[in-house]
Amino acid sequence: MAVVFIANRGEIAARVLRTVRELGHTGAVAFPPVDADLPYVQDADVTVELSGPRDFGDVDTMVAAARSAGAELVHPGYGFLSENASFARAVEAAGMVFVGPSPEVIELMGDKAGARAAAVRAGLAVAAGSDGAVTSVEDARAAAERAGYPVMLKAVAGGGGIGMAVVPDAGDLEGAFTSVTSRAASVFGDSRVIVERYIERSRHIEVQVMGLPGGRAIALSERDCSVQRRHQKVVEESPSPALTAEARATLLERAAGLCESVGYVGAGTIEFIHDLDSGESFFLEMNTRLQVEHPVTEAVHGVDLVAWQLAIAVGDATVPDHGVEPRGHAIELRLYAEDSERFLPRPGAVTAWRMPEGPGVRVDAGYAPGTTVTPFFDPLLAKVIVTAPTRDEALELARDAIGATTIEGPGSNLDFLARVLREPEFVEATHDTGIVGRMSAVRQ
Repeated sequence: MAVVFIANRGEIAARVLRTVRELGHTGAVAFPPVDADLPYVQDADVTVELSGPRDFGDVDTMVAAARSAGAELVHPGYGFLSENASFARAVEAAGMVFVGPSPEVIELMGDKAGARAAAVRAGLAVAAGSDGAVTSVEDARAAAERAGYPVMLKAVAGGGGIGMAVVPDAGDLEGAFTSVTSRAASVFGDSRVIVERYIERSRHIEVQVMGLPGGRAIALSERDCSVQRRHQKVVEESPSPALTAEARATLLERAAGLCESVGYVGAGTIEFIHDLDSGESFFLEMNTRLQVEHPVTEAVHGVDLVAWQLAIAVGDATVPDHGVEPRGHAIELRLYAEDSERFLPRPGAVTAWRMPEGPGVRVDAGYAPGTTVTPFFDPLLAKVIVTAPTRDEALELARDAIGATTIEGPGSNLDFLARVLREPEFVEATHDTGIVGRMSAVRQ
């Protein structure tokens, strides 16, 4: 058995910790004083106190915390340092195992320009746009003219919906370029962007991949993540109602092929934009970590992805028992401490907390009664995941689950999630990535 340090907090730390302890390992975490009463801290076997919230993003501090906990493996979760090649290198240099791909692959696939080039080499289709990163408004304008408006500007080092802008026409390009590059330089320390044709009627689809020691990669079924606000996902489901069986098979084959071509080892996600008019799927990017929405894949395949990650990290190429084809339908709803209209954070002390229960319902929570949602972190409170034999049944179960949920003290997006689950275009699966904007416009 090993000591596994989880270099994260909140919901994902609690979720990883659950599997770590089920496997008989020792679970270690680090925490700032503001998190002292949260479940991930209370349930850990070993805890290391940090000086403050910013420490989660500091390589040296987190490596030191892992070493002081006696860690043998370090699981980065998502966000923070999870896709930081310097962190992965520092973990390895300290004699510990990083639960993820190699630093070199993190650098390659974490750079949107580099990942786009790797996808092209592997035979994947990409949307028309710049051949690589652009650093001047003149180069961006030339790439946009070749691609055709509207276009999307995306920070090369971006993530989490940060450093992106849709540019409707040439007149808006300079302002958008200045805004995106400034934001990217401030947040990521890298002002470079890529330019891609913006596909207006599209679905955001991603494929869960597991790269095995030895070079083989397995692609599990896709997730549909088209319900988004500010380019961030709030509702995900698997399988996607937008794909035919043939399109699904092609997407999975291409995703696995890309992983094998770059020597990817561990859990990752290949993201695609699916054009609803042409039926084509174009490579967007790769996330070199576990995704927030991984539970829907676990639900339809009957597999624990965290346990699989830990096995791969120590060189085990065994493929665990799992359903090769997706069974049933799963929907994940992200509960945020934010209002349901403008989606602005609403932290506060939790005075009432009731999560749904019952067959087909899973809750991954980062908070509990009596805890406090502080303004220092992403406002994700919990994830409600439902699984049923059909999509219609999953929708009904999701509505019941949200109706049975109570959160008081901080704000919550419960009302918004309830609206999504009854929105005709979502119910009928005719929606695209613009659904939230349309819902918001109707209410104004």
